[in-house]
Amino acid sequence: MKKQNSMLTGSPIKSIILFALPIMFSSLLQYNYTLVDNIIVGRYISTDALAAAGSVGPINSFIIGTALGLTSGFSIPVAHAFGAGDKKKLSHYAANSISLAFLIGVVIVIIAHLLSDPLLRLIGTDEDIIHMSSAYINILYYGIPIQMLSNNFTAISRAVGESKKPLYFFSVSVVVNFVLDILFVKELQWGIEGAALATLISYFTACLLNGIYLLRFNKNVDIHLRELRPHLHTSIHQIKLGIPVSLQFTMTAIGSMCLQSVVNSFGKAVVAGFTAAARVENLTNLPMSALGVATQTFVGQNYGSKNLQRIVSNVKKIFLLNVAISVFMSLTLYSLGEPMVKLFMDEMNPEMMAAAKRYILAISQCYSGVAVLFVMRNTLQGLGFTYSNSIAGVGEFFGRLAVAFILTPALGFDAVCYAGPAAWIMADIPLIVIYLIKERQFKKEIAASSGKISV
Repeated sequence: MKKQNSMLTGSPIKSIILFALPIMFSSLLQYNYTLVDNIIVGRYISTDALAAAGSVGPINSFIIGTALGLTSGFSIPVAHAFGAGDKKKLSHYAANSISLAFLIGVVIVIIAHLLSDPLLRLIGTDEDIIHMSSAYINILYYGIPIQMLSNNFTAISRAVGESKKPLYFFSVSVVVNFVLDILFVKELQWGIEGAALATLISYFTACLLNGIYLLRFNKNVDIHLRELRPHLHTSIHQIKLGIPVSLQFTMTAIGSMCLQSVVNSFGKAVVAGFTAAARVENLTNLPMSALGVATQTFVGQNYGSKNLQRIVSNVKKIFLLNVAISVFMSLTLYSLGEPMVKLFMDEMNPEMMAAAKRYILAISQCYSGVAVLFVMRNTLQGLGFTYSNSIAGVGEFFGRLAVAFILTPALGFDAVCYAGPAAWIMADIPLIVIYLIKERQFKKEIAASSGKISV
């Protein structure tokens, strides 16, 4: 099996950083789907349109995040098989995950359309913008099977050590999204529906390119058409791994919807400011998130090769590195957050800017919490202990819930701004405890093997 992209040998930190960089830029490009949509609808339609696009964020995370969480679990056995050098098993798991991703995506898109309008009303979306929110999100939902396939193709490529090619493909899709956004929204004046349609077409572009590369040109994956028929035993195994990751996204998104319902009560201007600031915050946490994803691949491959010492020796180093990055990104967010928020507005709105500034200040004070979350969650996920994702999701849920319904009535919008940090801390505590327990078990296994596993 071709292994020049493996993380089984060489300098672990160097390998992880080099692997994380394309992931970071890929995530940046993927994030540009939403970012570009928000900027264009805010500047060329209205602030109400920006609030409409922003108000669907938690619901979008709830439904699409739940779907994509499954595919993250599907790829874990692929990384383990790669580490073990078992190409037949690798291709089997990869093929089965492709079929599962598409079939589940079709089911979810039907459910999503049934739930979208009731959920928008449940979170108290303003009547002035609910029709735009509904139109926007219902178009995006047609892309769920496409997104699941694309995410699955990317996850498989990363599991076998390839993080650069998805970057190239997402680059193309982002250009497509930007050009079509300008064409549909600015030139043809199709409104918020045009922005959603542009994003849908760009999803398909990324999926097509990722799929062609994986199935035709990636030498580590050899999938034949007959292997795409789902296998019951394999499907059950992959779904068992995927469900806890999916539940983590679900719980986090439900907490975000509860929080969004509180934000909506402050009025459209605050919703727009909160939306713009949250988009900027999501942008600045990409380096930490990318390092976490790279850590999952590193841990997954080495766990498959039974190189426990290499895992134990380097997770602490990765942890410290990501915390250091979080400090730098905190300063970046604090310094550049406000100017970046202004990109979302054609005309300055004082109430919107005030809300955005308060949110940015709160997040920049607490960024290390999310850095810890990314490393611990992805480390345990790479080991296949995906149940920890569900536990962390419950922690995040109660963190946001406490802020939304207990602290906000007393402290107002300031409490909303600290909901994210509260959720991170509630998730970090159980993840750290679980990892330390697993680390102790690994050290016992390493000692029992008489030092035969290399660092």
